[in-house]
Amino acid sequence: MEDADRRLVELLRRDGRMSFTDLGKAVGMSTSAVHQRVRRLEDRGVIKGYAAVVDPTALDLPLTAFISITPLDPAAPDDIPERLRGLPEIEACHSVAGEENYILKTRVGTPADLEDLLARVRATANVSTRTTVVLSTPWE
Repeated sequence: MEDADRRLVELLRRDGRMSFTDLGKAVGMSTSAVHQRVRRLEDRGVIKGYAAVVDPTALDLPLTAFISITPLDPAAPDDIPERLRGLPEIEACHSVAGEENYILKTRVGTPADLEDLLARVRATANVSTRTTVVLSTPWE
């Protein structure tokens, strides 16, 4: 990837709503050149989409937890991400090296909601879990 593309991607990572004109000023390019480069980055899948960063407490989801999961049957097909994709409390699913197979980033409203989610994860994916509750998030 060219340096100009890297600079554009970094600017858009910081502010996905930055205009093509402002991007052009920041990297020393015309608005149309920036527009073409950004479209190519999108077409190549470098830029996968744009999203709003939302305060989870404003959505009544103040409790963040990481759930590490291990299949109960290691010989079973590894379709855990597909099985869990529909659970809206799960923000991310990471395949990891180590004792567990996956770590899920989740957000829920209460400890009871977390307990309910854990039961659904275990039943849906046939896994054992180990949960870490986040106390605070200095930055993300």
